[in-house]
Amino acid sequence: MDIERIVRENIAKTYHMSLGTSRDNKPWVCEVHFAYDDELNLYFRSLSSRRHSQEIVDNPNVAGNIVRQHTLDEYPLGVYFEGIAEQLGPGEARQKAFECIKERLKASDDILVEADNPEGHQFYKITVSKFFVFGKLEEGKGGTKYELKLHDK
Repeated sequence: MDIERIVRENIAKTYHMSLGTSRDNKPWVCEVHFAYDDELNLYFRSLSSRRHSQEIVDNPNVAGNIVRQHTLDEYPLGVYFEGIAEQLGPGEARQKAFECIKERLKASDDILVEADNPEGHQFYKITVSKFFVFGKLEEGKGGTKYELKLHDK
């Protein structure tokens, strides 16, 4: 089974993800719009004053999910991930994040200018180490979890 293909197909259909962060053993979850690149790195924008942004500074280990809404009659399919998050400063990595977000989320060029203001929305990258797909992907095997390991981080 081609788990990477399933991950790519499903994240392409959804524009927001739940992002989990933590600090001092206290978890937090928020919703952010996201984009991704060919290597399946995830990108989002947020204010550095937000709780999840501050927690990433203290603990860059994050997890989350990308799940399409479904009805009670449908079997859910979830894409889950874990990885390392970082705020991107000026440079090549931030430019790549900008291009991914601009294309996928139809953002204006103004978002790059805004990132130069420390109080404006900043760009973040999640280097995903593992994706998991949970759902009914094979006949007779409901609720099975499949793993796609990307990086050893």
